[in-house]
Amino acid sequence: MFENLTSKLQRAFKNLRGQGALTEENIQEPMREIRMALLEADVNVKVVKQLLDQIQTKTLGQQVAGSLSPGEQVVKIMHDELIEILGRDTARIKFASQPPTVVLMAGLQGSGKTTTSGKLANWFKNGGHRPLLVSVDVYRPAARQQLKVVADAVKARIYEGHADEANTATVERLVKEARREAINTGCDVLIVDTAGRLHIDDQLMDEMQSLKSILNPQEILFVANAMTGQDAVRSADDFHKKLALTGIILTKMDGDARGGAALSIRNVTGQPIKFIGVGEKYDALEPFHPDRIVSRILGMGDLATLIEKAGRNVDQKKAQELATKALSGDGFSLGDFREQLRQVRKMGSLKSLIGMLPSVGPFAGMQKHADSIDEKQINRVEAIIGSMTEYERDHHEVINGSRRKRIARGSGTSVQEVNNLLRQYAQMRKMFKQMGKPSFARRMAGMKMPGM
Repeated sequence: MFENLTSKLQRAFKNLRGQGALTEENIQEPMREIRMALLEADVNVKVVKQLLDQIQTKTLGQQVAGSLSPGEQVVKIMHDELIEILGRDTARIKFASQPPTVVLMAGLQGSGKTTTSGKLANWFKNGGHRPLLVSVDVYRPAARQQLKVVADAVKARIYEGHADEANTATVERLVKEARREAINTGCDVLIVDTAGRLHIDDQLMDEMQSLKSILNPQEILFVANAMTGQDAVRSADDFHKKLALTGIILTKMDGDARGGAALSIRNVTGQPIKFIGVGEKYDALEPFHPDRIVSRILGMGDLATLIEKAGRNVDQKKAQELATKALSGDGFSLGDFREQLRQVRKMGSLKSLIGMLPSVGPFAGMQKHADSIDEKQINRVEAIIGSMTEYERDHHEVINGSRRKRIARGSGTSVQEVNNLLRQYAQMRKMFKQMGKPSFARRMAGMKMPGM
């Protein structure tokens, strides 16, 4: 997410580091690079112009702290302006004073609306709510069956009803029955997965307006595929004009999304992004935090989200034990290394986790190699360590040539891969030992992040 945009912005900021002060002359080239980076990321042209005008006005007006360098001044101003564009506060779900809270899902066909409905039900469940799902897509073959499969996967209730005819009257009957079912079964959230189209037409909008009139929903959430860029923004704007959306959910933000939709959609529609889909699993739906996203875009990382993921997925007691061993240097065994990998995998892909680290200081090298990470390599590492004896895992120094051949045969890998693992493990032990020293902590405390 945002990798290309981040790297191009980093290059633009780098060109400002040698400047003693900001002037109209020396800021023109970096501003041109920032403009190109945003346009290549498919950000709306009006949004780009607004952002650059604000940056240039405030930069030359010196409306920042005098202790910052010229490069840091631009980053700080851009940080603040991007947050204004995305929305300063995290948008919250509005709940009904009298349950059930009704969430109407809108969007074009292929945007991931049905899967997102299931992810949203899972998010509500994790928050202590009892969601009920219903599909009113009576037009597309197997659409309602698809939602049932999703509901079963997240262990959420679903109202199936009967849809003998594919018409608006059937749709209206289904939602009325589903609301009654939610009340009777004590479900406090009703999520309505509506029909989609390949394009916006009058029939679709008439039906959506009818559903809005019947349900009086607290939330009308537009589901948009972030990979479609400005097409998603235009569709969201058209839906908003007809339905008065309350928020946006951007899907496939973990894919080859250039970021343009995320940076444009609120400015164009006036409605906040409430969630982003960051993977195919049903727990891969995150509330949209503008300040965290801006930090990722500017290369500052997103340690807050990383810590939250760790809190949800990692065994805290075991993690503390591993950290204590690792920082002591000598106590970190290959068995501990394997356990650490397993804990990390619970949090998601390595690429997504590395994307949350700041691209400065000791983490800069990791960011550069994030795209080349082979997730399957972790399976091979686990197989190699699993082929060792317990004594070998605790005493890696005894693993000689003959043992390496045996381990390679047992794990279905090569001796070279075994050698690479042992070399990387030795480097990691050394790095952890350095991190455990008081001098490292002092250096990290004194490290200045851009714009902070």
